[in-house]
Amino acid sequence: MSAVAPPRPPNSGNTFFGLTRLIVEFGVLSSFLFSLVLFVGGTLRTVAVIWEALPDLAGEDTGKTLLIAAVEQTDTLLIATALLIISLGLQSLFVGRVVNVPAWLSIRSFDDLKQKLLGIVVVALAVKFFSVAVKWESGSSLNLLTFGLGVAAVMLAIGLYSFILPRLEHAPQEGDSDADPT
Repeated sequence: MSAVAPPRPPNSGNTFFGLTRLIVEFGVLSSFLFSLVLFVGGTLRTVAVIWEALPDLAGEDTGKTLLIAAVEQTDTLLIATALLIISLGLQSLFVGRVVNVPAWLSIRSFDDLKQKLLGIVVVALAVKFFSVAVKWESGSSLNLLTFGLGVAAVMLAIGLYSFILPRLEHAPQEGDSDADPT
């Protein structure tokens, strides 16, 4: 006759991991909702600006107004895209693979997620500088130059980080068997 196995205690590690997945899912959902709202809001703002500009399309200030609105729209779309990438990245890393995404959006590690976001941040900074420069009234060019140098410094730091980090992670460590003994 076979003996009945005693019940196994619940694995607290699996329970804890399940809870962290649920917590991350809240982050995924909130990032996705912010992204969605920014995409919809940006689209509605675009329609409103164009609608207002139509009656005076040949007007003196209309071109500049449309240019500023287009740059601001680009900034909004970049932020919405970053939030969407965060949402998809967290979903892929913690909850489960996201299927049917383009290869460039495939996220397999935190490094993949960081690189994609840093690329968007650099472009968003450039767009932000362009937006400020377009709105800039003639006056103190020193303030615009200072702002531009600050943006350039951040972009340079991000570029260096993006360039150096992958090389540091793949460099042989002390004690590695693959390291050159000389």
